[in-house]
Amino acid sequence: MIDYPALRAVAMVVQTGSFEKAAAALNVTPSAVSQRVKHLEERLGAVLIERGTPCVATEKGEWLCRHMEHVGMLERELLEHLPGLSGPGESQRSVTLNIATNADSLGTWFLKAVANFAKRSGFLIGLAVDDQEHTGAWLQRGKVLAAVTSLGKPVQGCRATPLGALRYRATASPEFVDRFFAHGVTAEALAAAPALTFNQKDRLQSHWIRQALGQDVVCPTHWLPSTQAFVEASLRGMGWGMNPAPLVDDHLAGGRLVELLPDTPLDVPLFWQVNRLAADRLSGLTREIVSAAKRALVRAE
Repeated sequence: MIDYPALRAVAMVVQTGSFEKAAAALNVTPSAVSQRVKHLEERLGAVLIERGTPCVATEKGEWLCRHMEHVGMLERELLEHLPGLSGPGESQRSVTLNIATNADSLGTWFLKAVANFAKRSGFLIGLAVDDQEHTGAWLQRGKVLAAVTSLGKPVQGCRATPLGALRYRATASPEFVDRFFAHGVTAEALAAAPALTFNQKDRLQSHWIRQALGQDVVCPTHWLPSTQAFVEASLRGMGWGMNPAPLVDDHLAGGRLVELLPDTPLDVPLFWQVNRLAADRLSGLTREIVSAAKRALVRAE
């Protein structure tokens, strides 16, 4: 038999980051939580939680946490039809759904969809942010139930829905362009002009250069892991960057930013992938995601 009190203890430690907070959430003592986790680890012969600040799940622990998400959704559905199963004075457990998206989607269109779903469903949301080329790996490792990803091929055990493409524009302030690109946007000029890069996974600048010039260029770069700060840094002349069109179109129209090469956007196709076991119960979230994407994204070629 599956020891669900022990599984809930593991999931709550991972969710809260500590045994003490998990104990408070479960209304038991920290010692009881520790014993439940320890006995389950001994039974499975595997470490489920890496102790630290915060505590995090191992790979096997993550799979148990995702199982508890499924169980939580099933319990919610059952109690909606049979509320008498809940004991006197017993409150319904909160269920956290873990999903992943890229930072630029979060900074433009994604949050509205998630907020609408959260308000209507009562689910809590655990949101992980990673590069769109890497969020699919969160699904593969069982760390999330659904993800916005640039991976069009369905991850094993998932359903994939095309959303459209997030359009990026290579932008900088007029003063920056006058300073570094007075004689045109060439490979030599790009090799001298500071770029803006989100993190080591961010390859948008390289993709745009390859698309625009047909060659690779190594650019000096500022590291700036924030979608909104990217736009601000561009406005302040700190560097040039690939900014989501929804965030810079007004600045372009007002002349506060200019495109390095006019009408040369980079379109990044995005997909919504959902674990098949959860897909039907997350149909409301999928509808919100698809609807918001349809309004914000461009048609993928």
